[in-house]
Amino acid sequence: MQDPNQASQNAATQEAAEAQAASAQSPTGIDLEAAAAAADTAPENGIDSMPSIEEALRQAELKAAEHHDAWLRAKAETENVRRRAQEDIAKASKFAAEKFASAMLPVKDSLEAALATENQTVDTLREGVELTLRQLVSAFESARLAEENPIGQKFDPNKHQAISMIEADAEANTVINVLQKGYLLNERVLRPAMVMVSKGKSQ
Repeated sequence: MQDPNQASQNAATQEAAEAQAASAQSPTGIDLEAAAAAADTAPENGIDSMPSIEEALRQAELKAAEHHDAWLRAKAETENVRRRAQEDIAKASKFAAEKFASAMLPVKDSLEAALATENQTVDTLREGVELTLRQLVSAFESARLAEENPIGQKFDPNKHQAISMIEADAEANTVINVLQKGYLLNERVLRPAMVMVSKGKSQ
């Protein structure tokens, strides 16, 4: 039969061992030593998964070089477009009258032919002048150069230049005489018509 004192001592020893084992664990039952070891290794694993500063800098330099190259190409293309546009404008200005000049060449040819013809009669000379005038009118039309002959029209200060005003039966401010025809180029006044305007009869 076991001694009661011995049994009590054995029970106390067992309880102390259980308490020591429990103190090695967290209140939640997690092994503190294992958790500490995991915590020690976790930052190292995190650092290994992130790129280094040198690698990040290299990637940034590559991107910057790529963007700079694209900017240089765009700048060169813009400069080429600007240069071509300037050349086109210069050519257009230089040869703007090319079409009109080509239409005027037959007029000059006709005048020279008329002067070169000997023993002309009044009728043949008139026919030559009429032909030359038709060629000139055709050249004007191709260049959109329109004649302004405002006889009988209302005086328009934007298109006409009044030389004098005289009494007439016509309504006041009516063009009663055209001293020199005007011309419009694409609806823009190239030369105003020189006219005489009625001021109406005095009462």
